[in-house]
Amino acid sequence: MIDIDKCRITHYPAGVLGRRAEPVEEINDNILRLVEKMIDIMLKNKGLGLAAPQAGVSLRLFIISLDGSRENVKAYVNPTVTPISELEAIDEGCLSVPGIYTKIRRYKKCEVTATDLDGNEFTDQAEGLYARALQHEYDHIEGITIVNRMGQTARIVHRRQLKKFEDHRKQ
Repeated sequence: MIDIDKCRITHYPAGVLGRRAEPVEEINDNILRLVEKMIDIMLKNKGLGLAAPQAGVSLRLFIISLDGSRENVKAYVNPTVTPISELEAIDEGCLSVPGIYTKIRRYKKCEVTATDLDGNEFTDQAEGLYARALQHEYDHIEGITIVNRMGQTARIVHRRQLKKFEDHRKQ
């Protein structure tokens, strides 16, 4: 049972962000309430997506709303994301690593297969921002953040800010 009241945005280097999330066993009221809470967190922080580990819950679940609206939120339960094109590097940020934007290499196109909140499996082809958002959120349920994907130069550029996050975590 997930304590929904305890769900809030988690910041790097929180442990939950660094480990592979567990599959969702069943879509029940608790999961539906978690998704509602995740939507609230995402909108409050002006994000386009949020993975359950970013809300402090180690489950294979994320949401995306490309226009940042509640009406267009789509949930992805136990998703798999498959790349189907070449890589490109574009500036990217993350709600769990606030204030850092850095070039991240991602596939221009990908395919996602997941289960929706009604328990139906679906597959989407994605490109552009949608493909990037899917890969970003999928990374979160695999225990990967943009910090892991940063190049050496970006780590040097952002070293002070990353150290602040790490020092804050130790307190």
